[in-house]
Amino acid sequence: MKILVLGHKGMLGADLAAILGRVHDVTGKDIEDFDIVSVSDCRRVVEESGANTVINATGYTDVDGCETDETGCFAVNAEGVKNMALICKRTGIKLIHFSTDYVFDGTKIVPYVEDDICGPVNVYGRSKLKGEEYLRKLSDNYLLLRTSWLYGKHGRNFVGAILEKAKGGGDLEVVDDQRGSPTYTADLAAAVRVLLEGDHRGVFHMTNRGSCSWYQFALKILEYKGIQDVRITPIKSAQLGARASRPGYSVLSCRKFADATHRTMRFWQVALQDYMSGT
Repeated sequence: MKILVLGHKGMLGADLAAILGRVHDVTGKDIEDFDIVSVSDCRRVVEESGANTVINATGYTDVDGCETDETGCFAVNAEGVKNMALICKRTGIKLIHFSTDYVFDGTKIVPYVEDDICGPVNVYGRSKLKGEEYLRKLSDNYLLLRTSWLYGKHGRNFVGAILEKAKGGGDLEVVDDQRGSPTYTADLAAAVRVLLEGDHRGVFHMTNRGSCSWYQFALKILEYKGIQDVRITPIKSAQLGARASRPGYSVLSCRKFADATHRTMRFWQVALQDYMSGT
C-alpha cells in the first residue's frame, strides 16, 4: 500500500509514519511542504506522492487559541478537510481523517457512540465537526476516526506538561470535572493500521480503554514517575479561567471498533506506564 501521511512530523503523524512504514510505502509531508488551505498545494502533494491512501494528521489543535482565531481554525480544520476530500474523491484515493471527542457537548453520563448527536461547546469542536461534515458529504471512501486526550513521544502533551511543572516543585492544580480517555498515539497508530489493512470505512471512535479526569490522569503520571514530593490539588474548570469551554464528559465508546476488528485498545493506565517507561 502506498500511503501519504500529512503532518508526519507531528505527535500522531510521526507514529503513523513509523508504524505504517514498517510494512507499507509511506511518504510524509508537513507544514513546510504544503498549505492544506491551498487547493493547488493539496493537489500537488497528493499527485506527487502517487498514494492510494492519504492520512490527514494535520490540525489546528490549540483549543484556547481557536477562540480568538476562528477564521484560521476553520480554514485548517474544515476547509482543509474539504480540499483533501474533493481531491481524493476525484482520484479514487482513500482518505483517513481524525476528529475529536470535543464534537460532543459532554452532557451524557455514558460513553458516546458514533451516531450520537454532536453539539460542540467551543470553536475548536465546531471546526472539527464542520470538517467531519465535509468529509461525509464529499467522500465515499473514508475513515473518520474520533479520538481524545492524545499524548506521545513526538510533541507537547499533558504528560510532559505535568512532569515539567513537577520539576519546579510546589503544588499543582488540575481540573477534576472533565472526564475522558487518555490515548497514546502509538496505540492509536497501530489501531489505524488494523482498520486500514482490513479495508474498513466510515466513522469509528478510537481511544485507549477506560476513563478518568485530568486530575486522576495527573496523579497517575506522578505515580508512574515515582514523584512523591509534589501535591496535586483538584480544582473546577471555572477556576482555571480557560478561554474555551470543555465538555464535562467526553468518553467515547470503542465497541464498534472492537466488533469490526475483534481487537481492543489497551487500558489507558497500561499504555501510560509503557509510554513513561521510555521517558
